[in-house]
Amino acid sequence: MSQTLPTPFTWPRGFLWGSATAAAQIEGAGHAGGKEDSIWDAFARVPGAIAGGDDLETAVDHYHRMPADVRLMASLGLDAYRFSTSWARVRPNDRAVNPEGLDFYSRLVDELLGAGILPWLTLYHWDLPQALEEKGGWANRDTAYRFVDYASDVYSALGDRVTHWTTFNEPFCSSLLGYGSGAHAPGRQDGPAAVAAVHHQHLAHGLVVNALRSAGAQNLGITLNLTNAVPRDAADPVDLEAARRLDSLANRVFLDPLLRGSYPEDTLHDLEPCGLAEVIHADDLEMIAAPLDFLGVNHYHDDLVSGHADASASDGHAGGADRPVGSPWVGSEYITFPSRGLPRTAMDWEVNPDGLRLLLVRLGEEYDRLPPLYVTENGAAYDDTVSADGAVHDADRAEYIVTHINKVGEAIAAGADVRGYFVWSLLDNFEWSYGYEKRFGIVRVDYKTLERTVKDSGRMYAAHLRAAHAG
Repeated sequence: MSQTLPTPFTWPRGFLWGSATAAAQIEGAGHAGGKEDSIWDAFARVPGAIAGGDDLETAVDHYHRMPADVRLMASLGLDAYRFSTSWARVRPNDRAVNPEGLDFYSRLVDELLGAGILPWLTLYHWDLPQALEEKGGWANRDTAYRFVDYASDVYSALGDRVTHWTTFNEPFCSSLLGYGSGAHAPGRQDGPAAVAAVHHQHLAHGLVVNALRSAGAQNLGITLNLTNAVPRDAADPVDLEAARRLDSLANRVFLDPLLRGSYPEDTLHDLEPCGLAEVIHADDLEMIAAPLDFLGVNHYHDDLVSGHADASASDGHAGGADRPVGSPWVGSEYITFPSRGLPRTAMDWEVNPDGLRLLLVRLGEEYDRLPPLYVTENGAAYDDTVSADGAVHDADRAEYIVTHINKVGEAIAAGADVRGYFVWSLLDNFEWSYGYEKRFGIVRVDYKTLERTVKDSGRMYAAHLRAAHAG
């Protein structure tokens, strides 16, 4: 095992160290315990949509192995565990509440609290009930109100014990990838539908923040996956325009409504042909800008961008399957993502740790209403191998995590109000359109036996947590 640990740093008092997962990726029991189809279950049946023809039926069987998985978390010394509840399990086909589904999450919360681990709950990590997609999904404004019903049910069952609530995880993926490029479920390639989905998810977020706060919730936020849009040539107007467009679609179309109560003027102009203005109703933006208690930041890589043709690299969003997909950059499909020659993960994403520092600092400089930040996902996929000694010596992943943690410390030293870090992911799991090909876990899962093995990266992370707590 590598003994490399993050650089010693005096972390803020109460800084949270955790790990994260998502229901669809780990639970399995795809049609057990009352659960019915989510859009990902349906998408997995589309020929060519998921690498290897994989599905979510078993995943890594967390549904049946949950108590042991919580003991594993405790052995790593996690302060917090970020998980999601499945809408398709809690309200199958968005009908009545499924008591068996809610009971699973209630037992999970009790196990976490019993182990001294803070439950950090995400309400939407992409598993919309398929029945709602058949009514238009997130392109249909009514879905936002159905989300309030579901969230209220979860809060009624768990609000006495869960103190941290995230509305959405990465709405970029469930709107622009799901409805624009088609790389993610539901697999649609429809620019106006994607733009409508962006706004309706914003609306759903605002409605739920207000509903749960009225019910007594105190720590409410959202998680966005954000990037740095770096022009290839800062003196080239074409590259500067491409960077502006990427920043608009990856960052500001999400941040500005939430933190400023308005869409950027340039975004409104760019998306006018897709009807953004038409889906915004009176008072929507006031609802969307409900005050937040935290902002989750997911970050894996940042992006060099150009307006010129360049096939040296891609945006990393095409997915892992054979089915043809489009561009998620609605209205700006021409932008390209040249290579910088940096090391790359198994996802073909460039490794640039300083990008995380720059992003965290930039957020505080540009947004007056910025709440405290948490890095809610950060990690890397690599092609792990099991050594003769039965261990996984994943030095690349350990180095990735160490260097990014160091950059979080540098961002804090530069004034960023960052209060926690969650490594992605606790377990190897179903990696969306890549199926089971890509492994992000700090714990290896043997997909045949479902045996868990802590990788060297997990041991390193546990050692870092011990040192951070001792300091």
